[in-house]
Amino acid sequence: MFHRLITLLLALASLAPLTLRAENWPQWRGPFFNGSTTETGLPAQWSKTENVAWIAPLPGKGSSTPVVWGDSVFVTSPDAEKNLLLFCINAANGKTRWQQCVVAGGDITHGKNNACSPSVVTDGKLAIATFATGDIAAFDFAGRKIWSRNLTTEYGKFSLMWIYGSSPLLYRGKLYVQVLQHDPPTYKHVLDDKPNRESFLLCLNPQTGKTLWRCVRKSDAVDESQEAYSTPLPYEGAHGAEIIVFGADYVTAHHPDTGAELWRCGSLNPQKIKVWRTVTSPVASPGLIYACLPRRKDPMLAIKADSAGPDPAAQIAWQLPDSPDVCTPLFYRGKLFVLNGDKQTLACLDPKTGAEKWQGSIGKKETYSASPTGADGKIYCIGERGTVVVLSAGDEFKILATFSMDEVPVLSSIVAANGRLFIRTASSLYCVGGKK
Repeated sequence: MFHRLITLLLALASLAPLTLRAENWPQWRGPFFNGSTTETGLPAQWSKTENVAWIAPLPGKGSSTPVVWGDSVFVTSPDAEKNLLLFCINAANGKTRWQQCVVAGGDITHGKNNACSPSVVTDGKLAIATFATGDIAAFDFAGRKIWSRNLTTEYGKFSLMWIYGSSPLLYRGKLYVQVLQHDPPTYKHVLDDKPNRESFLLCLNPQTGKTLWRCVRKSDAVDESQEAYSTPLPYEGAHGAEIIVFGADYVTAHHPDTGAELWRCGSLNPQKIKVWRTVTSPVASPGLIYACLPRRKDPMLAIKADSAGPDPAAQIAWQLPDSPDVCTPLFYRGKLFVLNGDKQTLACLDPKTGAEKWQGSIGKKETYSASPTGADGKIYCIGERGTVVVLSAGDEFKILATFSMDEVPVLSSIVAANGRLFIRTASSLYCVGGKK
């Protein structure tokens, strides 16, 4: 009897770490690169005071999404002097552990964007911050700078109309930085002594910042259509690991160790529309890559990733006539959720066929630029004026809650990590509800 009891206790102890496991949010689109997490016990309702664990003030606005690892939250922000800062905030109480000035007087703005658009990435040992100025810097969790470099001094100022906004990708011990830009540079804010620009995918050693390889990405896109604000995506399919890049009228796949182009789908802009800049990032499900073509009325494509070939038409598994312009879709619990931030609608699709399971209006005439987050059976959306809409991720359209954070503008996505939600508004970082 005693032996059986001991055996049972040992079995329960072995299960405890699994049942108590919490998920980090180490990159812009979370632990699975698709906007979802396995977190549970999260609230469906809160306000600026209700269910709020803490509020951390930020010195300036930015659209970078916070990242979370254990008890540390990392986020970038400009200050009143236009310095570009990296913050490490204690996830337990919201107190600033440390802040580092990465770039003195470097903030630039154009439209909704400023230099703090790219999100931080972390592997639990380093936090790597990227800015639209081309500055990249890695810090350990104690706030010590490990390395830094500026890509624009090497390759020219990033040539994009609305300022560089791609977040880096940390995958299998390598750091990937995508720069898809206008050549030749014509905008006043990007002119320097370098007459031409190349679009490229850059791979760095995250421990040292040194270049492992740089792949020039060719395209016949014209004018603003050469530009992309998307973030590269890792895809693991029938032929191994690939890095997916979307923008400049093409979706391309690259070898993670060399940058060699493995396949491409396009041209996706046969009419050579000049203002076809790309904002949404690619999303994947088994066997398929999803690309939302720009300018609102162009199609959303599902590309056959494991059977890509030279014929673009043969690569398309399905397409829909309407596509979100800014919000990257969410793949969660075997469903594909597409938020159209201009029409304020959310659709649930069968990822294999594109068949619509349901669609509904989220009920607020407000632009939604932040991408949706899937967690705890819920979908979290937040608008530019701070309106939060929480919906069910089930088999029917159902709004669970609607309320306002009343802070403008809000451009970063809601993060779910370690039993809590993290919301970055214009002036604050909120930690909401849930267990510790």
